[in-house]
Amino acid sequence: MSPPAPKNAPGLPSRAPPGGIPPAVFAAINDRLDELEHANRVRILLAVESGSRAWGFPSTDSDFDVRFVYAHDVDWYLSLDTRRDVIELPIEDDLDINGWDIKKALSLLLKPNPVLLEWLQSPITYRVDEGVKSRLMALAERTAHRRPLVHHYLHHGRAQFRAHIDGRATVSLKRYLYVVRPALALKWIRQHPDRLVPMALPQLLSGLAMQGDAVSAIEDLIARKTRSRELGEGKRSSVLDDLALTEFELAERTAPERTPIPADLLDSANSLFRQLVRAP
Repeated sequence: MSPPAPKNAPGLPSRAPPGGIPPAVFAAINDRLDELEHANRVRILLAVESGSRAWGFPSTDSDFDVRFVYAHDVDWYLSLDTRRDVIELPIEDDLDINGWDIKKALSLLLKPNPVLLEWLQSPITYRVDEGVKSRLMALAERTAHRRPLVHHYLHHGRAQFRAHIDGRATVSLKRYLYVVRPALALKWIRQHPDRLVPMALPQLLSGLAMQGDAVSAIEDLIARKTRSRELGEGKRSSVLDDLALTEFELAERTAPERTPIPADLLDSANSLFRQLVRAP
């Protein structure tokens, strides 16, 4: 008979559904997370919403993109074989659920990978160990995040523009926002080089010095997207095109130099990793 699955760490109690998440969906998500913990013998440290709901522009039929960070017990890491460090479920009932092992998450955070930076700032939380989250955030704030983030947002924004916007009169509202958000993230990095980029688009927008016509165009695009279905379309805006292309060009010309991972930061990450996997 298999040994019992590890119990949830302190700090992960049931809680009220976050704003915008129906109670039935919140309950279904937590049921799936319970099943994942038991089946994989892991502890979920953080589970959040990612994607358009967390970014602040969900469609009327958007999926729920649940992302989580988990830890195995110590013996799992003390193995000679290479083990899978992600857990993924097929999309079912509009629930898209997958997560990263804490070792993978910390390794990517040091690069730093913008995905985990966004998860840590998600406004929609399903489960959280606040102590773990605060230590991860403190580590994230010490990373030399500017250069990797500039390259990430520049590559993503340009790729979306070329594939889905350029040369078209009518475009996907979703894809347009996938261009606008990276452009605003690049502007944020220029204007606030020592602060992490907010995940939610309204918060990102409110913290930027911008022309009024650009702000109005973005707010209109968000409003149209949230009223439409996932495949909704609309006309392009020269204001938004100019904003995006200008930010992409500026980012390419002014990207900061690469900096090595400081030894003390790596030591801190290793220490945090050991503490988390040894936790009861």
